[in-house]
Amino acid sequence: MKILVINCGSSSLKYQLIDMADESVVCKGTIERIGLPINGGENNIIYTKGSDPKILFDREIKNHTDAFNTIKELLTTGDTKVVESFDEIDAIGHRVVQGGDKYTKSVLIDEDVIKSVEKFIPLAPLHNPANLQGYQACLAVVGPDVPQVAVFDTAFHSTMPAKAYMYALPYEYYEKYGVRRYGFHGTSHKFISKRCADVIGKDIESLKIITCHIGNGASIAAVENGKVIDTSMGFTPLDGFMMGTRSGGVDPSIITFLAEKEGLSGKDLETILNKKSGVFGICGYSDDRDVTAKQKEGDEKSDLAHEMQAYQIAKVIGSYVAAMNGVDAIVFTGGIGENGTWLRSRICSYLGYLGVKINEEINECTVKGAEAELTAPTDKVRVFILATNEELMIARDTKNIVENLK
Repeated sequence: MKILVINCGSSSLKYQLIDMADESVVCKGTIERIGLPINGGENNIIYTKGSDPKILFDREIKNHTDAFNTIKELLTTGDTKVVESFDEIDAIGHRVVQGGDKYTKSVLIDEDVIKSVEKFIPLAPLHNPANLQGYQACLAVVGPDVPQVAVFDTAFHSTMPAKAYMYALPYEYYEKYGVRRYGFHGTSHKFISKRCADVIGKDIESLKIITCHIGNGASIAAVENGKVIDTSMGFTPLDGFMMGTRSGGVDPSIITFLAEKEGLSGKDLETILNKKSGVFGICGYSDDRDVTAKQKEGDEKSDLAHEMQAYQIAKVIGSYVAAMNGVDAIVFTGGIGENGTWLRSRICSYLGYLGVKINEEINECTVKGAEAELTAPTDKVRVFILATNEELMIARDTKNIVENLK
């Protein structure tokens, strides 16, 4: 079975074709600047076949249907060809950011699902419309006979109890508008918690795992017996701890204070909190590689930003140890989680009360998707670096749903 995984943004489309016989990536790529003008040499189309180097293209893409037709052309013609025709693709799996409290698992897309995803647009105004555009683009090219599956970022977190997902606001706002904690990066947390259980060699239903997905956007989940009991992101991906450009949780009165002092609108505040805060707000850099380089040069603000981030992450981990009354494993994943050697070390330095003492040599040399255990297999609390693979998780869910249709 071959499954095409699609992740649509408002002006971009990421894709992977996965052969589920051995779960190998046949090809993958990105189409950027959809619906936007391009200048020569921008290379807005990126394509990689198997382990071959990237192939770059330059083409104006009018809309998502045009983008999907471009994918079809790449996969079936010329030097980039990997299938004789699109008939070889058995199903398409879509990342959908917000499934509200309705979808607790991945589902086959039908009219009811489309209406529901539309209903949840106010909860994810930047993402859900793009996810729907991706579905409609695929439908226009392959027709209704190819099954398409929605895999929701929020679904894995749907096992949280009310005491974890409710905010201490008037209950009517939950009833009227669905104001509650949803959590995000669920597909990654699902994949990595199962991967951790496999590495440990135990049934996930017997383990307490804290998964730390740390990238420019970042979240942590407490996974007890295979189910999420709490997660750091909330009603939106802004909640939690400080990220690349997001503030994470702040005293809400700061918002009204700044609005009054600076004459800021709601839109202004949203921009500040999402795009001008976090690590960037402290030191002026959002890419962790830049922050690390500046920190090594002795830049005090970069050092402060890193120290703040490590401290906040360690506090969340500690709170989840309390929530689960213990922990068996802590996992680092995501772009920074897999490559941020300084941050991993600093976070773990706060965890001595758990008996955590990591191997610094292994920590320093584990980057670029490599996997490792930073503790000893005999330690009470084990710490891992594991590479996430959201696309493979989407493909696995899609495969399971399609096979059940037969």
